[in-house]
Amino acid sequence: MRTRAFSLLLGIPEEERSGVFIAENAHGSGSPARHLQGKRATAHAPSLPLLAYGFLLTGLGTALLGPILPLLAASHHLSDASVGLLPLAQFLGATVGGMTVFRRPQYSFGVGAFAAAAGLALFAMSPALPMLMAVLFGGAWGIGQMIASSNVIAGSRYTQNRASALTLLNALFSVGALLSPLFAFWLTPHMALRSMLLGFAALFAIAALFFAFERSRSAIALPDGTSSGASGAPSVGLPLFLFFTLLLALYGAYESSFNVWLTTYMLRYGGRSLSESQAVTSAFWIALACARPLSSAVLLRLKDTLLLRLALVVLVISTLALLFAHTAVEITAVAVILGLSLGPVFPVTFALILGRKPSPRQAGVIIAASGLGAALLPWFMGVVSRQASSLRTAFLLPLAVAVGLLLFSFRLTRSSE
Repeated sequence: MRTRAFSLLLGIPEEERSGVFIAENAHGSGSPARHLQGKRATAHAPSLPLLAYGFLLTGLGTALLGPILPLLAASHHLSDASVGLLPLAQFLGATVGGMTVFRRPQYSFGVGAFAAAAGLALFAMSPALPMLMAVLFGGAWGIGQMIASSNVIAGSRYTQNRASALTLLNALFSVGALLSPLFAFWLTPHMALRSMLLGFAALFAIAALFFAFERSRSAIALPDGTSSGASGAPSVGLPLFLFFTLLLALYGAYESSFNVWLTTYMLRYGGRSLSESQAVTSAFWIALACARPLSSAVLLRLKDTLLLRLALVVLVISTLALLFAHTAVEITAVAVILGLSLGPVFPVTFALILGRKPSPRQAGVIIAASGLGAALLPWFMGVVSRQASSLRTAFLLPLAVAVGLLLFSFRLTRSSE
């Protein structure tokens, strides 16, 4: 019953929920009138439960490194400069993973889960920094493959309510990102770091095994709208592809800037302790995670382009309000509003992008671009803060990014209409 209710919210057609599927013809196109099979068949791998599990895992894997960096530094006797190379390896691996999605993205899901499991297991047993960086790159490559392929598969498979489906599934990514530091906090006092990492590796191995099992029971088929990716011909022209890439890079830059600097902002301008300042960043992420399932329900009744524009208008106003917030209560309230308004932006934007039918490889590169923005803007904010001697001044940069997202959204929504 739970799976059926989840499927109804995603807008999966009745014939797909009942196990009946539409086959593709020799040229990669499906015709419901000619190819609807009158027998039950296993859903194409990955199934909806496995896809949801994958979204949760990628959130866990993406957010795991930060909370365990102090433990890695202590156990391997690493300096701050050396420890900083590990997030770099993770970022590069995830970016390359997103940019190298297979033409049939289902295979990227299975291969990515296996690579993530192997990378985490080897990371747990690596004796020195060079090996740590190499296996972390490989594991992050697998996670990048899973993130990109999961979004492509979900957006291509569940076309009836694409924005709602992507919003709801990306909520699981946010939940995973929230759970990862909590698991690290709960588990590290009671078990060795190596054992904890091996446990996380086992979670990805389970996903790979389930994918192999589902794959053995049914053939891999291209999701709707990805036939061009199979033929190798690009579905989106270069100007539009570059526009989509820039759009996702701006989103990644904005989200990362608040993840990195919001705690420090609260500490300097809210006059609170470190733990209380960290709680504000947690409130931001909790609001973002809650906004996604709520937005998914709203999208069943509200047009996706309208929700995107409303969310971005609120995002611009609340970012501007943060610059004038001077108390802990004001900063906390603005952080919650920021999280709520940011929640639907990525999944709705990517759903609109998928409406233009990019190839799986193009879609992977577009998603990977968000990681590039996430790496660059927080660094640039640090430079501006140091030069201006004011972190508040540096927050003019995410304000400019939010305005850019709002302006670009009009071009995006016009192209979808």
